[in-house]
Amino acid sequence: MFKGINGSESWDIIEEVNKGWSEDKKYHIITKNKEHLLLRISDIKFYERKQKEYDILLELSKMDFEMSKPVDFGICESGIYMLLTWVEGEDLETAILKKNAMEQYNLGIKSGKILKKIHSLNISSNLDSWEKRFNKKIGMKIKAYLECPLKYENGEVFIEYINRNRHLLKDIRSTLQHGDYHIGNMILTNNDDVAIIDFNRYDFGDPYEEFNRIIWDVEVSKAFAVGKIDGYFNGNIPEKFFQLLALYISVNTISSLPWAIPFGEEQVNIMTEQAAKALIDYDYFNTTIPKWYTDAKCMIDE
Repeated sequence: MFKGINGSESWDIIEEVNKGWSEDKKYHIITKNKEHLLLRISDIKFYERKQKEYDILLELSKMDFEMSKPVDFGICESGIYMLLTWVEGEDLETAILKKNAMEQYNLGIKSGKILKKIHSLNISSNLDSWEKRFNKKIGMKIKAYLECPLKYENGEVFIEYINRNRHLLKDIRSTLQHGDYHIGNMILTNNDDVAIIDFNRYDFGDPYEEFNRIIWDVEVSKAFAVGKIDGYFNGNIPEKFFQLLALYISVNTISSLPWAIPFGEEQVNIMTEQAAKALIDYDYFNTTIPKWYTDAKCMIDE
């Protein structure tokens, strides 16, 4: 199956990895020398994007943080292959549950500092302004929600907040984004460090938008989620961050319902519950600092 991949003749064990939402086929490789690697196979039509991803990974791997690092890239009979180092450790979303609140917070601090480093990588994108691109996305997301056969209870509150705060998108500088930065794409290494995986959804945009998946962190550990924000800003959080985070979470929330429908009732219920929680956390947008942040911050500071 993997004919033509450099070094494949020295592979001893190949195990398929069935995790995540990526279209890539993923395999855990163990070489005859007992080296562990990750193999990703993508459709040939994504060649240019995957080449860019590999080049980005090469640059990121020079930075001082743990990650799945690039080893080889090319074309094989199955499509495009990307060979990466395998990060030894445990999925952070399960490992963190064995830690106390302060340890969870400190792991969040580490993840926030790593995200800051990712955003510091200077790579040009040649895209339109963030304001133009994201406003276009907002229009499409609202249209899809309004045309959706299902609706959230009080879903209009999200749309009202979005429309009141579009002005915040003006003059925002785009940076490299991981694209799916949350606890589910992190590993707790054997050295108790945080390692980052799955850069395949990389993008370019507002660095603050990268926090739009923080609701999944909150589901696992509020202390970790707070730590991620505090670590990123080194404790000095600008007011505009929370205003924009509420905007991005609102856009994500209304787009999640149309997305969930093809995946069945379970996913629809998950997104409906998340929308209800968001309205409570933001007190129906009477505040832009979510309740989970203030509650967990008080607990950590005690």
